[in-house]
Amino acid sequence: MINEPGTAEEQAVHPRVAVSACLLGEPVRYNGGHSRDRFLTDALGPYVDWVPVCPEMEAGLGTPRETLRQERSEDGPRLMTRTTRVDLTDRMTGLAARRAAELAELDVDGYVFKAKSPTCGIHGVPVYRPDGAPADRRNRGLFSGVVMERHPLLPVEDEGRLHDPLLRESFVERVFAHARLRVLLDGDWRPRDLVAFHARHKMQLLAHDPGLYREAGRVVAAAGGRPREEVAARYTEAFRRALATKATTGKNVNVLQHCLGMLDLDPVRRADVVDVIDAYQGGLVPLSVPTTLLRHHARGEAAAYVRDQTYFSPYPDALRLRHHVPR
Repeated sequence: MINEPGTAEEQAVHPRVAVSACLLGEPVRYNGGHSRDRFLTDALGPYVDWVPVCPEMEAGLGTPRETLRQERSEDGPRLMTRTTRVDLTDRMTGLAARRAAELAELDVDGYVFKAKSPTCGIHGVPVYRPDGAPADRRNRGLFSGVVMERHPLLPVEDEGRLHDPLLRESFVERVFAHARLRVLLDGDWRPRDLVAFHARHKMQLLAHDPGLYREAGRVVAAAGGRPREEVAARYTEAFRRALATKATTGKNVNVLQHCLGMLDLDPVRRADVVDVIDAYQGGLVPLSVPTTLLRHHARGEAAAYVRDQTYFSPYPDALRLRHHVPR
C-alpha cells in the first residue's frame, strides 16, 4: 500500500543526503578542526539520513595535512599540495569516480558540499597560477565536479548558499521529493501507485514546470503497457527535471488559484483567500500564509484532492522554510 501524504509513514520518509563530513562536526579539516553547520546538524539532521564523505581523508591524506589548491595547467586545473608540490589530481578524480558510482548505488537524494573547497566546492573555487596569484574564481572542486557531472539532476548545494532562505527551501523541497519517489520505486509498486503519486504531486510539479508535469503524466498514462524499469527511469527523469526548474511567484500564484477553484467556499471566505494570494503576489506575505489558509479550508471529503497535495507539505512542517517573502 502506498502512503498517503500527511500520514505518519510519509512524514517518516528520511532522505539520504551525502554531505561533506566536516559540516557535521567531524574533525577532518586540514587543520584537524571541523566546520559544523548548525542548520544541517540541528534543524535538518533529525529528518534526514546523512552519508558523510571526506575525499581528502578517503584519499589517505590524514589530518592535520598540508593545504591544497587548484593550479592552472595546459591540461586543466591540477590539485596540488601547496608546499611539497605533490600532484593529487589523478588520485582525487579516481576517488571521485568510484564514489560517484557508490552514491548511485545508495541512490542518495541530495548532496551538501563544503563551500570553496578545492575538492568539494560547487562554484567559486579559485584556480591559481603557479606563482601563487589567483587566475580564476569560477571553478568547481575536483571531487564535486565529477560527482555533479555523473549525477546532473541530483540536488546539490553548499553550506554557504543554504544560508539563503530561497535556496535552502528549494534544496530541501527537492531532496524530500526525490526521497518520496525513491521509496515508491524501491517497493512493489503498480501503475496505479504511480498514478496516485503523480496526482498527489500535481500542484508541486506545476509550481516548477507545467510542461514537464505533462511529460511525466504521459509516462504515467502509458505505464500499464511498458516495462517497469523503463517507466521508472522515464518518470524519474521527468520528475527530477521538473523539480530542478525554479519555482516562481507567478507559478505559485497559478497553483494557489487552481487550488482555490477546487474548494467549495462561500463568497466571503473565497474573497479572503484571494486577498491573501494577492498579498503574496505583491511580496507582502510569505508563501506560508496562503498555503496555510488553503489547507485550513481544505476540509471534508470533497476537498481531499487539494488537502492531499504534497505542495502544501513538501517537507516536515517543523522546518518552517516558507516564511520568507518573495523577491
